[in-house]
Amino acid sequence: MKTKVILLIFSVFLMANSAFAQKKKEAQSIISEKVAIRKYHNKAELQAMQKGELLTLYIERIESLVKTLPYISFATKPGITMTTLGIPNTSDNRKMLETQFEETDKYLESTKEFQNTFLPYSDTKNLIAAILFYEEIMKSLHEFSEFR
Repeated sequence: MKTKVILLIFSVFLMANSAFAQKKKEAQSIISEKVAIRKYHNKAELQAMQKGELLTLYIERIESLVKTLPYISFATKPGITMTTLGIPNTSDNRKMLETQFEETDKYLESTKEFQNTFLPYSDTKNLIAAILFYEEIMKSLHEFSEFR
């Protein structure tokens, strides 16, 4: 009986210990999986779209660029982490990266609000040209790794 009580107490202690044990947090990807452009367009495809669709594409391209360009010296594709680059996966470094992502998201929200207000007044031809230009920049990022 005494053995069962000791075994029970020991089991409860182990379960409690494992429940409260700090787990090492995995390093975050420097470039989010969400920034990938699903489809690149040509001029004819864009000309066939309604202005509302073009506005959505334009804003998506801005988001992809803003979440990618600042990090091209580290990576151009999702999946590269601090650990991959040899940056210590410390609490401070994770917090700094998370703060950077949060500030980027705040900037993007402000930009989206501005774009949603002002873009409807833009000329459709200019909107199409800008989307094509942004897409060319994103395509060139895929080639960027060849220069390293």
